[in-house]
Amino acid sequence: MLGASRRSVCTAAAAAAAGSRRRAAAGVASAVSGDSSVSSSSAPPRSVINGEPGVPQLQKRLLSVLAAPKLTRTDNAASLKLREGSLVGRRYESSAAAVDSSDTPPVEKHEYQAEVNRLMDLIVHSLYSNKEVFLRELVSNASDALDKLRYLSVTDPDLIKDGAGLDIRIQTDKENGIITITDTGIGMTRQELVDSLGTIASSGTAKFLKALKESQEAGVDSNLIGQFGVGFYSAFLVSDKVAVSTKSPKSDKQYVWEGEAESSSYTIREETDPEKLLPRGTRLTLYLKREDKGFAHPEKIQKLVKNYSQFVSFPIYTWQEKGYTKEVEVDEPVEAKEGDDETKTEVKKKTKTVVEKYWDWELTNETQPIWLRNPREVSTEEYNEFYKKTFNEYMDPLASSHFTTEGEVEFRSILYVPATKKEDITDRKTKNIRLYVKRVFISDDFDGELFPRYLSFVRGVVDSNDLPLNVSREILQESRIVRIMRKRLVRKAFDMILGISCSENRDDYERFWENYGKFLKLGCMEDKENHKRIAPLLRFFSSQSNEELISLDEYVENMKPEQKDIYYIAADSLSSAKHAPFLEKLNEKEYEVLFLVDPMDEVSVTNLNSYKDKRFVDISKEDLDLGDKNEEKEKEIKQEYSQTCDWIKKRLGEKVARVDISNRLSSSPCVLVAAKFGWSANMERLMRAQSMGDMSSLDFMRSRKVFEINPEHEIIKGLNAACRANPDDPEALKAVDILFETSMISSGFTPDNPAELSGKIYEMMSTAMASKWASHAQPAEMNLQRDSPVSSEPIEAEVIEPELVDDSQKK
Repeated sequence: MLGASRRSVCTAAAAAAAGSRRRAAAGVASAVSGDSSVSSSSAPPRSVINGEPGVPQLQKRLLSVLAAPKLTRTDNAASLKLREGSLVGRRYESSAAAVDSSDTPPVEKHEYQAEVNRLMDLIVHSLYSNKEVFLRELVSNASDALDKLRYLSVTDPDLIKDGAGLDIRIQTDKENGIITITDTGIGMTRQELVDSLGTIASSGTAKFLKALKESQEAGVDSNLIGQFGVGFYSAFLVSDKVAVSTKSPKSDKQYVWEGEAESSSYTIREETDPEKLLPRGTRLTLYLKREDKGFAHPEKIQKLVKNYSQFVSFPIYTWQEKGYTKEVEVDEPVEAKEGDDETKTEVKKKTKTVVEKYWDWELTNETQPIWLRNPREVSTEEYNEFYKKTFNEYMDPLASSHFTTEGEVEFRSILYVPATKKEDITDRKTKNIRLYVKRVFISDDFDGELFPRYLSFVRGVVDSNDLPLNVSREILQESRIVRIMRKRLVRKAFDMILGISCSENRDDYERFWENYGKFLKLGCMEDKENHKRIAPLLRFFSSQSNEELISLDEYVENMKPEQKDIYYIAADSLSSAKHAPFLEKLNEKEYEVLFLVDPMDEVSVTNLNSYKDKRFVDISKEDLDLGDKNEEKEKEIKQEYSQTCDWIKKRLGEKVARVDISNRLSSSPCVLVAAKFGWSANMERLMRAQSMGDMSSLDFMRSRKVFEINPEHEIIKGLNAACRANPDDPEALKAVDILFETSMISSGFTPDNPAELSGKIYEMMSTAMASKWASHAQPAEMNLQRDSPVSSEPIEAEVIEPELVDDSQKK
């Protein structure tokens, strides 16, 4: 019933609306033909809403009901579908909106309102993080004006008929705090002043580029820099007032635009002073704030230009104080000697050197961007000179790489490897990569966007025309383009380092490794994707290298045919690694072993896991497979020493996980090896030092050790006999304790109680010395008694009294 009623209502509404449209059409036709009888006789009275004819009252009520039906929660979707099918599909909304003025108010259109003062304050104080970028932005605008003129003059040579050169000149008045920037570019007409400077965020350069793209010459390479339309307002970072005097070749008049930082309005007037007229271009005058008058010093301006705009394609001149030396004559009076009738004063002429000072224009951006040239046309001397000037270095770099990438991301770059290290591996932020966009310096403050931390020592410049920058052009935004760019830069850096390693001069790479070896080891830990590029660059000591560093490629070449793995041992020094008991069997087989003596070596090798399908194997851990197993012989030895192994394990208790027969020893009686997935002795020592002695939180990584014994050694044979004869012998048990603790020291571990171990060793030494030297001491004592017999009776001594002598006898 509800659907039928709605359909009937819709049918009535449709009929009424159709009749309304017919009557309205007839009225329009009659109005056009001048006949008003149709409107007056056949149509009922109608209302006018918003200047449009309405519909009869009954139709209005019907359409109002349909236009705004009352929906319940249960039939919202069905009712909405009905509305769309019956009204929207048949175009009855406009009639309802035009009729019902009480239910649907007329739509009002408003313009956005902006407080210009507040907007300018945001641009000046929130958009830029560093005040000194104002000069970069203004010089970039001047460069764009020159570029536009150069481009347009190709088709219209009259634009440069006055003959003025294309350059930028910056003059300062430090006493009054005024900076003047003048360019001989395209200039602006009065209307262009209003459109470009009077409209915030309106970029004239962006409009010019849009026109280029729409023209037939869209393929022309453009060096225009501006894109956001707010760079000009950076002048108010340091200025209270800004004046722009400009002359366009398209206009006969020169206009002056003036604006103040705290004002919401600006003025434009015609320049009438003949001394201030320009042949062409724009003169920008900044009246600096009191606290920013330091920017008006010539040296400061020159420094900023060299930092930010060094590679702008047009010459930039700054007004600098200069001087030259010259010799001037100085008159010195000399009195005559005494005795003359008349005292005369003679004048002797002398010369002295003085410095005459004057002001003149000086070219500031004399260094050319050599990355824009063909690498084949640039010599090594030019690369080195560019490196020294750009990064204030005095030594030539170890290597350089000049390349251009094309395709999805296009940029040019020159990378360098410094000869000396200045940054520590812990420095997260460096200023070694200078980013340019269209030759204008953007930033050198990066935290891993362009280079990972382990390659932070690489220096260079990167120049691109379309990088994703924020509006202030100070921050490189993360995007897919940046990730691709980073990937290519890293790849080129590795190629450059690989070139050093392949150099005929081996000393070059030794210098590189001494300075930056730790950085590459850090790369093994942080950059798994580039393990294949990092591994060939690593260098280690080995058991056969005679204290010289070798590469992994050299190790693989020297491997024995039957050798399957790359063996290594980590120690605190080269001497400890050489004399470790783990090497005994490997030295007999002439297997080379890498010595990891740097604290970062073991972690980096563990992260590599393998190299050229060869696994890295730590010889100080359990389950070492040397490929020479004799199962029958091992079975016999295990049966013979199984009781001894159990006896030693019972004595040591929880100190060891188990006691095994060793296959890596030949001259040592025993060794203590780490568990396969636990810390090695070297790693445990490092972690103990890092955790400042508190190992409670890291105990889960201190794996239980495995005590391996050498059945061929006399001490182990003696213990085997003692175990079978008298397992409870205290001397034998004490020997097991001493053997275990001394094996800890020889294996690189630290005994839990060194003083107790020392006491046991001293006691054993005393026993050994007493038993050995007592037999020599007893015959010597017997010989002494035979040569000098000693009576058991007491010896009586005769006492002789002195005689008395008379004094008379003395005389």
